Amino acid sequence: MKENPLIKSKERVREHGEVFTPQWVVDKMLNQPGIKEATENLQATFLEPAAGEGAFLVEILNRRLNLAQQISHSINEYEENALIGLSTLYGIELLEDNVEMLVMNMMSEFERHYYQVIQDYSASYNKKVFQSAKVIISANMVQGDALTRQTADNTPIIFSEWKLLPKKHGKRRVQRLEFMFDAIIEQGDANQTVSQMPEDEQLDLFAIFSDEQPKEEETQLRYKEVSLLDVGQQIVEEVE
Repeated sequence: MKENPLIKSKERVREHGEVFTPQWVVDKMLNQPGIKEATENLQATFLEPAAGEGAFLVEILNRRLNLAQQISHSINEYEENALIGLSTLYGIELLEDNVEMLVMNMMSEFERHYYQVIQDYSASYNKKVFQSAKVIISANMVQGDALTRQTADNTPIIFSEWKLLPKKHGKRRVQRLEFMFDAIIEQGDANQTVSQMPEDEQLDLFAIFSDEQPKEEETQLRYKEVSLLDVGQQIVEEVE
């Protein structure tokens, strides 16, 4: 298979230091001990601060979706596991065209796996799954500068935590909580934004909030608790 070019133009290399990572390097890095196990842990959090078009994140998603298929015993289980594996992948990219390709590549990878699985189960296409995946990807892939922690509009980068809740009526539930990236870095360990935890542990980008409720000034919106497949509806609660 022909490799994608490593640069788009000399001007972009000169102005932004943009050089893409070849697939063999991606595979070698993700196969390192500790990293490999985390790529195959649906709930281990990864943040790529210079995501480009998604070389690392797409490959991690590929591994997550393969795992989701292996551990699921029904199409409903697969749909939930696939969305869980997707929800813990985050990316920041400076250039607008790269972000557009990043989002497109993540969605294409999700769709590719999902279409294969529904064929294997002789199941029907579920529009809610795609809508939830689109919302998660759009929220988790941000155009901005990881160094300044600002978006292209010079506003703080905001990330969503998709907090898993106990099942209700057999369906996995989730609540979306939003935090400023700056607050996460200042109060957490910036060196732990890329997971290196063993499979039976979860590296949580939002672990700094684990012992307390999110503070109002750090939470931008409050979303209702919904099933994973209803994330796409983005139902917001009124905050007094």
